[in-house]
Amino acid sequence: MKVEQLIQYGKRYLEKYKINDIGLIVRILLAKTLKIEKEKLIVVKDNEVSENEQVEYLKKLKDIADGKPLQYITNNQEFMKLNFYVDENVLIPQPDTEILVEEVIKLFKVGSKMLDMCTGSGAIAIALAYYLKEVQVVATDISSKALEIAEENYKRNKKENSVKFIKSNMFENINEEFDIIVSNPPYIETDEILNLNKQVQNEPHLALDGGKDGLDFYRVFANEAYKYLNEGGYLCLEIGYNQKEKVIELLSKTNKYDEIYCKKDLAGNDRIVIAKRKV
Repeated sequence: MKVEQLIQYGKRYLEKYKINDIGLIVRILLAKTLKIEKEKLIVVKDNEVSENEQVEYLKKLKDIADGKPLQYITNNQEFMKLNFYVDENVLIPQPDTEILVEEVIKLFKVGSKMLDMCTGSGAIAIALAYYLKEVQVVATDISSKALEIAEENYKRNKKENSVKFIKSNMFENINEEFDIIVSNPPYIETDEILNLNKQVQNEPHLALDGGKDGLDFYRVFANEAYKYLNEGGYLCLEIGYNQKEKVIELLSKTNKYDEIYCKKDLAGNDRIVIAKRKV
C-alpha cells in the first residue's frame, strides 16, 4: 500500500472507535513508523510502504483503539516548551501542571533550593532547573523506573543548573531543608480510577491512586512538609478540581502554614494550592 492509502485506511479504522483528531493521529503514527516528520508525508504520499512498516503501523492503530495514549507510542510529550520522553512507567505531563510550575517560578528567589516530590518523568523539576537561575533542585520518586526516565529527560534538556534524583517514599530519604517543596501527587480516589477514560487508565496507577478519598498524599504533606521547609518557605501542590476546600482544611488544621491560596487552571478549575510555612 502507498502512504496516502495507509492514511485513509487509518482514518476509517479509528472512526469506528469515536476517537478525536484521527487525521492528526494517523499522520503522527505513520510518520513515526516511517521515521520521518509528519509534514513530509505529503511529499511521499505516492511511495510504497514496506510490509514490515505496514504491520508496525497497523499495530500502532490497534494500540490507539485499545486506549493506549498516543504519547506512549511516540514516547514524547511537550511540557513548558521542552520535550520529554514518556512511557508506561510515568504519567504524561499535562498542560494544567504548567500552572503549578509558573507559580513556583513567581515565588522563586535566586539561589532557592527546591524539592520536587513524586517527580515521575521529571517534568516539573527539569523545567524549573531549565528556566530559573542559580537554583538547586532535588527530585524524588518511589519508582526506580520513573527515576531512570527522569534522569534521561534531564540529560535531554540539561542546562547549567543541576537536578539531583533520589529514590524515596515521600520524605523517607530526605534529610535537608528547602525553600520550596512542589508536587503533583497522586490524587484520584481509588474507586474512581476505573471510571476514567481508557487513555488515563493506561497510565501507571501508582501515580494516580490517592487513596480512598484521594487525599492520602496531602495528609502527608500537611503533617510532614513543614519539617523540611525553611521558615517562610512554600509548599506548592497540584490538586484535583474538587479538592480545594479539603486540602486547605488539612493544611490549616496543622497550624504550620499561613497565606494559603488557590489558583485555577485555564479551564477555570481549581488546580493548585500554595501554602507558606509560618515563621
